[in-house]
Amino acid sequence: MELDKAREKLIVALDVDTKEQALQLVELLQPYAGMFKTGMQLFYSAGPAVVSVLKERGAGVFLDLKLHDIPNTVGHAAAVLTRLGVSMLTVHAAGGAAMMRAAAAAAGEEADRLKIRRPRVLAVTVLTSIDEQAFNRELGLSGTVQDRVAAWSALARECGLDGVVASAREAALVCRECGPDFLVVTPGIRPAGAGSGDQRRIMTPAAALAAGASHLVVGRPVTGAPDPAAAARALLAEMAGAV
Repeated sequence: MELDKAREKLIVALDVDTKEQALQLVELLQPYAGMFKTGMQLFYSAGPAVVSVLKERGAGVFLDLKLHDIPNTVGHAAAVLTRLGVSMLTVHAAGGAAMMRAAAAAAGEEADRLKIRRPRVLAVTVLTSIDEQAFNRELGLSGTVQDRVAAWSALARECGLDGVVASAREAALVCRECGPDFLVVTPGIRPAGAGSGDQRRIMTPAAALAAGASHLVVGRPVTGAPDPAAAARALLAEMAGAV
């Protein structure tokens, strides 16, 4: 894989507290990342204005807030977030079909009204911090993590969503269930030799891409490195070696 292609697939997670910290990382890492993830930590601290600032810098934004509420509320929220001009946004598949359909419809209608590109709406499946033991014993869910990811992915596709957020361990399964055009955005990516932290279902960048992941979300192994730019360059080289 060419480095430019690898860059398009890399999403760096800006899991920091302030706009200033986020912009410092964007300045260092924009040459290496196709998009930046704004999650709960940064969005709840800095607010919607941080998305505008990132976009002014030319950065694509993956807004990962995992919307999960009644369909009416999530639909209105999806419309509001669409106005920010983000490239991707997330809802939680556990909210059900009506909620996911409401999000997809609202995002499309608002984008059409504003004559802007519609954000890709993704369904979060099973968090990468959840292993089989937590899935069955703590959450009280039957079956396996793979069963649940497959079922939620198929439902998300039926509801008009563009893809899912899932562990790279389930990427091949999702591709088989939903086809090659359905996005599989994978957190829990750990370069060779990196620690797992609080993640459980992890995979290396090359293995994740080989399994069918469309995008890799990487945070601490890059942003927490002594030299984030060097860590990002090494990560892209590892991604470029994927078959």
